[in-house]
Amino acid sequence: MPATRQELFARLDALGIGHETVEHQAVFTVEESEAIHKHELLPGGHTKNLFLKDKKGQIFLVVALNDAVINLKTLHRLIDGTGRLSFGKPELLAEVLGVPPGSVTPFALINDSELRVNVILDQAMMEHQQLNYHPLENTATTNIARDDLLRFIGSCGHNPRILQVCGEVYDQTV
Repeated sequence: MPATRQELFARLDALGIGHETVEHQAVFTVEESEAIHKHELLPGGHTKNLFLKDKKGQIFLVVALNDAVINLKTLHRLIDGTGRLSFGKPELLAEVLGVPPGSVTPFALINDSELRVNVILDQAMMEHQQLNYHPLENTATTNIARDDLLRFIGSCGHNPRILQVCGEVYDQTV
């Protein structure tokens, strides 16, 4: 069974990670979330998350600022050893990260016990001290410190790569 929002929050608490969550109507696109974020009091970068796979079967979670322009036709050139990328099917998303489309989030790495996902964090997003993601459901947004996000991802067994996904590669393995 995939982790619930309550289990996610318990994990964050156990790690000593501060977090604040705001409830809102369900959002499925960046455009829908922008309307909500204008009225929220959560500081920091608001984000989008792309669940992708290549022809070799490698799976990627690309996490960037909500206004980042990511060219899927050329993104593979920024990620060593990767073929052309396309969106992963909803069934694969549910199997690997345990969330439906519209709820993709780095917090879903809690469900990737087989470590199938390659995590790519956008360099521009990582310049923000505070970041905002869905807490496994698209009916809320959770604010977390950037360094705490890295600690959480590491606690899930992942070593994210920080890349400039909108241009030249800035490669820093965390």
